[in-house]
Amino acid sequence: MVRLVLFDIDGTLLNTGGAGRKAFRHALETVFGIVNGTEGVEFAGRTDTGLVRQLFTMHAIDPTRENAGRFFDAYYFWLDYILERHPGNPCPSAPEFLRMLRDLPEAPTLGLLTGNVRLGAEIKLRHFRLWEEFRTGGFGDDSEDRDQIAHVAKRRGSQLLGRELSGDEIVVIGDTPLDIACAKAIGARSLAVATGSSPVTDLMRHHPTWAVEHLGRVTPEAICAMSSQ
Repeated sequence: MVRLVLFDIDGTLLNTGGAGRKAFRHALETVFGIVNGTEGVEFAGRTDTGLVRQLFTMHAIDPTRENAGRFFDAYYFWLDYILERHPGNPCPSAPEFLRMLRDLPEAPTLGLLTGNVRLGAEIKLRHFRLWEEFRTGGFGDDSEDRDQIAHVAKRRGSQLLGRELSGDEIVVIGDTPLDIACAKAIGARSLAVATGSSPVTDLMRHHPTWAVEHLGRVTPEAICAMSSQ
């Protein structure tokens, strides 16, 4: 039986209309005076800390803890500001799916597996009243490497539940090939959803356990039975 379900955020739960990218761009300008500093940078599937390292290298910014702290303080401000004015939308069926999972008789623990830093994830999800659905997770400030974040999320979920979880007890839900790879890194099952930038046919090439167009195409009961598939 599945005991832990780990969700990606952007493109899986939420479509924020590029709020993260915009907040990064504004933070670079606010703190370092760099205009359009994110141009040409690929954000999909990346970790926030990895993006900051890349941007600091691109713009010859000294990668000190102080500079990173100043950047993220500005990023949090701008992310909240942008979402207040242009909130975007939840991905199709995502809020309903979360609540149906939560209401199952033997409900799994819900967690996050995301490249967002923790406070950025919280800001995004609170705007949609979804933050309180999650009890644990791995975040972009845990590592630049998404596979390592997956290991952190698995460890924290195991600690929360009081025993070491096996891969068969975990499902990772995400919208990119990187999310599928994260599941494989911890021996978990994966549900790929085509609510981001990758269509189902592209996701299937990476051999997820399941792939669907959106979360309305699968039932919570089926997710919790995935370990027996």
